Amino acid sequence: MLIASMLFAPGRRARPGWARRVPAGAGIACTALLLAACNAQGDPSAVVTGAPNPGVASSTSAAVTAKTTPRVYLAEGQDVRGRLLYRPACKPGCPLSGDSTAILDKMTWATWSATKAVGTGTYELDGCNPDCAAGPLYKVPAVVTLSKPVKVCSSSGTRWVWSKASFRFPHGLPKALRGSNAPLNPWVFSSVSAAARHSCAG
Repeated sequence: MLIASMLFAPGRRARPGWARRVPAGAGIACTALLLAACNAQGDPSAVVTGAPNPGVASSTSAAVTAKTTPRVYLAEGQDVRGRLLYRPACKPGCPLSGDSTAILDKMTWATWSATKAVGTGTYELDGCNPDCAAGPLYKVPAVVTLSKPVKVCSSSGTRWVWSKASFRFPHGLPKALRGSNAPLNPWVFSSVSAAARHSCAG
């Protein structure tokens, strides 16, 4: 090869501009590196040892992130053994209460992470007057924030479920739902938290 002959040709003097002579060991090492580089260029699948591999690094970090970031669900009717909903549109509705007197409807979620979910839609509330079976249904525009995920254990695996809901009503509440009749806000799903603790005990 031309590079090897230039390094080892007998009787060839160093160029005048070279202040130092290259030791024989260094010449051999340089030749080996050059040969490796040439071979690597000819093989697109070759990876030079010690060189960063951005494709491998990014895909590995994405996989680790996906494994370590849990999905958090909304337990329909606060039943952790029932349907668990992930980022639901809530059409025709997602019951928040076991008796379906509080329902989320037509939701659009701007955020749904491992710590918080924020969405806008309609909060359907039963006025329960004279009773919940015959009471009027109020459809109130609301901004809903779900938070405080708790771990639920089962034979099929571990799940995380929201245990708290907070509400903001941009247009206020109807008169019938004010004062002592106002919906819980924030609403801590104590039954979800209790069931979660019980499921993972022991």
